[in-house]
Amino acid sequence: MIWTRRSFQYSIILLLALVWGSSFILMKIGLKSFSPNQAAAIRILLASLFLLPLAIKNLKYLKRKDIKSLLVAGFIGSFIPAFLFTRAQTRVDSAVAGMLNSLTPVFTLIVGILFFKTRTGWKQVLGLMLGLAGAVWLVSIGEGVTLRSINTYALFIVLATLMYGTNVNVIKSTLTHLTGIQITSLSFMFLWPFALIYLLTTDFQPVLASPGWPRHLLALVTLGIVGTALAMLLMNSLIRYTSAVFASSVTYIIPVFAIGWGILDGEKVTLLHLGSMALILLGVYLINIRPSVNTSPLSVNRAGDA
Repeated sequence: MIWTRRSFQYSIILLLALVWGSSFILMKIGLKSFSPNQAAAIRILLASLFLLPLAIKNLKYLKRKDIKSLLVAGFIGSFIPAFLFTRAQTRVDSAVAGMLNSLTPVFTLIVGILFFKTRTGWKQVLGLMLGLAGAVWLVSIGEGVTLRSINTYALFIVLATLMYGTNVNVIKSTLTHLTGIQITSLSFMFLWPFALIYLLTTDFQPVLASPGWPRHLLALVTLGIVGTALAMLLMNSLIRYTSAVFASSVTYIIPVFAIGWGILDGEKVTLLHLGSMALILLGVYLINIRPSVNTSPLSVNRAGDA
């Protein structure tokens, strides 16, 4: 099977990094006309509707025991983080958002250790400390803050990465009997009513009065269908055939694309930003080194084996 080939797995990692690395600039464009909550709801609604035919097709695989995990995958892995990111990007540059997103493997391991019996070694512990130190450094130098203060909007992204890490562990521990398509489509099936109801209660008059709103809407359409629906299909399949920590390591490359788009859009990226990001990525690198003493090949991410 092609999904078991390491070269194909790395190709998917690179493709996901490109797609998700571009998501931050797409959010920034969408926020020019839409409110943060509108942008997030549109993203989730479009992704859910795109996946709905697949959800209907896969309803026969839905079991009562899986509903709780699918709800977690939907709300913790997609719905709530979408709102956290759009809220954060009203005060955080897209490049910085991409850097902070690199915390996902850190929280994947933390949640795995605390709740999923993940085994670890001293290198992983050191990686956790470096990753968290880099995050504290990064949120302290966000736009409009001083080195002694914390950008509270950046903390929304930190919370979102915690949710991503939780979601990765839940999928790996409870849903490996389902395919990536089944997990993604069935989890999003629960989300679209909430997104639609919210959008129906909002005022779109300011949006229609905003110049360039069709282009801004197109950015959100791309974000919802490509950056959310299609990307989540690939991500969940990758988790199923590899490991929780390997799959979340897509965040190694996401900042490269996020920073590139940010610079092209005129954002200021300083050496302090790059230094803090390097600290986070060094931590992620150490996290991904497998413990060598009395551990099995997947012991770093013993969230649940297929």
